[in-house]
Amino acid sequence: MTILSKTVAAAGWGTLAGAAGFVGMTRHCKVSPVAPTDYIFNHTLYARYNPSNAPVTQDICTRTVPLSKIRPELLEAEKTEEGKGKLVEAFCQGVWGGLGYAYQRRYLEKKYRGPDTATQLWDRTQLKESSFPMGTQITDHFEVVAKTPTSIIVRCGDSPRKLEVRESDGLFEMLAEINEKEGVAEFGLKSVFYNGLAQPDKEKGWEGAAPPMGPWIQWLHAQYDKLLMETSVRGQVCKLR
Repeated sequence: MTILSKTVAAAGWGTLAGAAGFVGMTRHCKVSPVAPTDYIFNHTLYARYNPSNAPVTQDICTRTVPLSKIRPELLEAEKTEEGKGKLVEAFCQGVWGGLGYAYQRRYLEKKYRGPDTATQLWDRTQLKESSFPMGTQITDHFEVVAKTPTSIIVRCGDSPRKLEVRESDGLFEMLAEINEKEGVAEFGLKSVFYNGLAQPDKEKGWEGAAPPMGPWIQWLHAQYDKLLMETSVRGQVCKLR
């Protein structure tokens, strides 16, 4: 069983009651394919870490929340020049410091926390207080590689201590933006996974090549996205309760 499937099972997906509760809790989350024209596929980071343009497993989980339910201090901060980006930072704090990531965080902590990873973020308190500047490393599995006032991208798939192109690699983007016209905040979790070391067939190129995740693992990943989304929104970003 993979870390991903273990995490979803630990969150309650493994029982009928847990499944029903999960579906109800995440009913506002929508998972869809990332558009081929999306900027992430033209990003310098994508070209650097997937130099052969290998096939990808990708999706984006989105969620909208009425502005009336967002924490007022976050909305006020976004109105100021120095406060822009506080919403996406709070969203990240909820993703990594929230209940959705708790099982995977503990799993990675048991395996990799030590002197060599002492400067990384491990504790929930740290994760819920960080502003996630460039270079921040999270639980020896993620590293912040790009940041704007509405987006934080982390490299994932393996230890950030492995700087070279990797077999297990990917980009995971957290998005948060206020849509004043619609009166909502829009959140997104965008995933693009690939084998950075893969090479195309000399004759066929990538024709017929399989993406790194099969259908079952990709489905599990989509459920995990929903879990991370909802626990972050409910626990860190919004006043939903």
